[in-house]
Amino acid sequence: MTPLVYVCARPQQGAARAEYESFRTAMHLDEDALEPWDLVRDPWPTDAATRWRGAVVGGSPFNMTDPESSKTPAQLRLEADLSHLAHTAARGELAVLFTCYGIGVAARALGGDVTRAFPEDTGPAVVTLTDEGRRDPVFGALAQTFTVLTAHKEGIARLPIGATLLVTNDACPVQAYRVGDRLYATQFHPEPTTRAFTERMAVYRDDGYFDARDYERLAGHVLAASVTEPVRILRAFARAF
Repeated sequence: MTPLVYVCARPQQGAARAEYESFRTAMHLDEDALEPWDLVRDPWPTDAATRWRGAVVGGSPFNMTDPESSKTPAQLRLEADLSHLAHTAARGELAVLFTCYGIGVAARALGGDVTRAFPEDTGPAVVTLTDEGRRDPVFGALAQTFTVLTAHKEGIARLPIGATLLVTNDACPVQAYRVGDRLYATQFHPEPTTRAFTERMAVYRDDGYFDARDYERLAGHVLAASVTEPVRILRAFARAF
């Protein structure tokens, strides 16, 4: 059994490969310890809970709040598969860490609400652990306040049923939550270095996250940031599961 699987939700294969490497490097895993699964092109396997002990779900240019009529069949199938994965994790059958886009899929699947009311600019943001976050086995060793990398158009308006808020800030109050003891979700990206994040920005510079003319300025802001804590989430998750 491969311990962990990286679940790709990005149609752009170059960005997906780079994201996989960011996760693998951040978690200090060899290639044989983190298997990639391209969910954009391959449906989620029915035997996932017996193949892997845990999964990390990458980001995506998709949005849960996109009008249903605008979603492609591939996006709708991917959302359905991620929703199934959220229920699997909530039942304790598989440990899963959802990131960015995935936090909204998991929230809606489990009774929460997603809205366009809490977007954050592309770049560094400061977040804070809640009291529950300080007691959490995955998040508890982090600094009380730390810097993360964000780029999203939507956020969580209401937590899923039974969820525990772990990380917050004023701009986007739900930055991370837990459901049970095996489902974790972050609004921010925990895996990339600042350099890797600017390379991802270049891929999506025309996708409406920021004015493409501001790329150099924003990239410089990212590269100047000190982002040390988010990767510790991934390492703690990998150790736990």
